[in-house]
Amino acid sequence: MDDIQIVGACNCFALRQATRFLTQGYERHLKPTGVTPAQFSIMAVLSRRQDVLMSELADALVMDRTTLLRALKPLQRDGLVEAGVSEQDTRAHTLNLTKQGVRTFDRAKRAWQCAQKEFERQFGESRAKALRAELFSLTGKP
Repeated sequence: MDDIQIVGACNCFALRQATRFLTQGYERHLKPTGVTPAQFSIMAVLSRRQDVLMSELADALVMDRTTLLRALKPLQRDGLVEAGVSEQDTRAHTLNLTKQGVRTFDRAKRAWQCAQKEFERQFGESRAKALRAELFSLTGKP
C-alpha cells in the first residue's frame, strides 16, 4: 500500500479531517461569545449539575486530566468556572459554572444552536443524527 492509499484508507485521518472541518463552523458561530467549542463542551457538562468532580468531567469528555486542566484555565481566569474542594474528599476538586459562566453559556448555547442547524442543513438532519449515534457508540458516552 503506498502513502496515498494509506491516507485514503486511514480512519483516524478521515475522522480528524472531518473534525477540523466541522469545528471550524462551530468556532465561527461561537467566536462572538468568547467561548471555543472545547470550552463550550466543558460548560455544557457543568451546566447539568453542580459540584462536578474533575475526574467525572474528564471521564464525560473522554479527556485526560492534563488536557482538561489546560482547557479549564482560561475559563477560570475569565471567571466562568470556579473550582472548590469536595465535601466528600478534600483531595478532590469540584467544578461549577459561576453566575457569569451561566450567562455566558446561555449566549454560547444560542450560537451553538445556529452552528448545529447549519451543519444539519448541509449534511442532513437524519444523517447528522445517525453520525452522532455511531460516534457516541465508539466511546459508549452520550
